[in-house]
Amino acid sequence: MHLRFSQDIKSLLQRLAEKPLTLGDILAETSERGFSLVIALLVLPFLFPMPPGLTGPFGGACLLLSVQMLLGRRSPWLPKRIANYKFPRTFSQLLLQNLGCLTKILEKITRPRLSKIAHNPLIWRINGLCISWLTILLISPIPFTNPIPTVGILLLTVATIESDGLLICISYIITALITLVFGFLGYGIWLAPGLLPSIFK
Repeated sequence: MHLRFSQDIKSLLQRLAEKPLTLGDILAETSERGFSLVIALLVLPFLFPMPPGLTGPFGGACLLLSVQMLLGRRSPWLPKRIANYKFPRTFSQLLLQNLGCLTKILEKITRPRLSKIAHNPLIWRINGLCISWLTILLISPIPFTNPIPTVGILLLTVATIESDGLLICISYIITALITLVFGFLGYGIWLAPGLLPSIFK
């Protein structure tokens, strides 16, 4: 089984590795699917070791797109400065090397199901809300936590692209669990500011 997500992301990354494209180019080509594809493309690096300094720009663009989903937009828009951002080739090549394992996992858990849920306009907005919230958690200054909200965001984007209503519902539960994890972490930081530094030494 070959997922549209896997094919689309792999095709985009191969093109980016050959000739850098801008975010605007990708959005113009993918239209409505561009929301999920570009959000996935922006958060994929957070699953793997990546250069510092990209959390803010990538997270900001992801948040801007997800807020538009929350507002019910179907045509994505980015400010010219962000839309003109070009992905470096090394970035694309690194993701291509790591994409195979992720694809194998997704192909086992994703398929078109509960289409009435997947295509409901309200669900589109709720997905935007969840992705926005997870992106805020992603860019929060808590060390070593980036992969946690990234998993939730990727599940929602893949479920949207694949019209998998069941995975969307599961993703909502995972979003709630991630929120609880960050709640406990935040409470721990507030309760004992010196605890985390001592753990990660």
